[in-house]
Amino acid sequence: MAMPLTRDVISDAYLRIAPHIRHTPLLELGADPFGLGCGVTFKLEFLQHAGSFKSRGAFNTLLSHDLPKSGVTAASGGNHGAAVAFAARQLGIPAKIFVPEISSPIKIATIKGFGAEIVIGGARYDDAQTACNAYAEASGALLVHPFDAPETLAGQATIGLEWERDGLVPDTVLIACGGGGLIGGIAAWWQGKVNLVGVEPEGSCCLHAALEAGGPVPVDVHSVAADSLGAKRVGQMAFDIAKTAIDHVALVSDDAIRNAQKVLWRDFRIMSEPGGAAALAALLSGAYTPKKGERVGVLLCGANVDPTTIG
Repeated sequence: MAMPLTRDVISDAYLRIAPHIRHTPLLELGADPFGLGCGVTFKLEFLQHAGSFKSRGAFNTLLSHDLPKSGVTAASGGNHGAAVAFAARQLGIPAKIFVPEISSPIKIATIKGFGAEIVIGGARYDDAQTACNAYAEASGALLVHPFDAPETLAGQATIGLEWERDGLVPDTVLIACGGGGLIGGIAAWWQGKVNLVGVEPEGSCCLHAALEAGGPVPVDVHSVAADSLGAKRVGQMAFDIAKTAIDHVALVSDDAIRNAQKVLWRDFRIMSEPGGAAALAALLSGAYTPKKGERVGVLLCGANVDPTTIG
């Protein structure tokens, strides 16, 4: 698949993956649900197969290639690995997933539950990616990158397409950022038609750092959301789109993320992982301040969490 990531490319990706994914719903909360002077709509992408948006990119990648007998492989903090494992199981091919030591037990259990082989690839995500790359080269397995590949971005971009077709298109959409594949893909679909704001933890902010530096740079990662938003460097493809297609990146504290998790459970009975609650955290904490009467969309992107950690 060639760049640029056009609407036609994204539409083709949606046709490819639609038989294999869930069309996730929108939840309109009504006028001013949080007392901020704005309307809010949730996109319930955590209801996607394997518990996160990652299944879109995983299916698009697998369905875009001739799959080798050695199967597929991926490095992941958890959600991407679960999505690749699920897609591989559905398509009847083996999967080997490399995870870092910081991956949560529930995410590792999810990956194993989909029948993939698990390998602990080092202390942090980058260590797991290095081990995964070496395995792919030696075995010939298809490497499924979590964010810096055109097939991945096109798959994640279908969230924007789906949202637009369902109506209720907001003025602004808040999107959590890890390696950038999610916001990069959605930004490619909306192409300036919607105000897009990235949301990153203060302790894991590779897109924010890249925008300040003028290109991807390594960052330290220390956040409660590190297992899903813990990329040390934003993907180049996502950065090339985001640098002109998003408004800015809002930074949120770990405490704000934990509070958003609690609000989602208390008020909506939504069990969200930290990365999945980060976008709402920006709205509730004031890291993003809406204009009066603005329609704000919040992408709730992941729910692979141990319920006992919500508190």
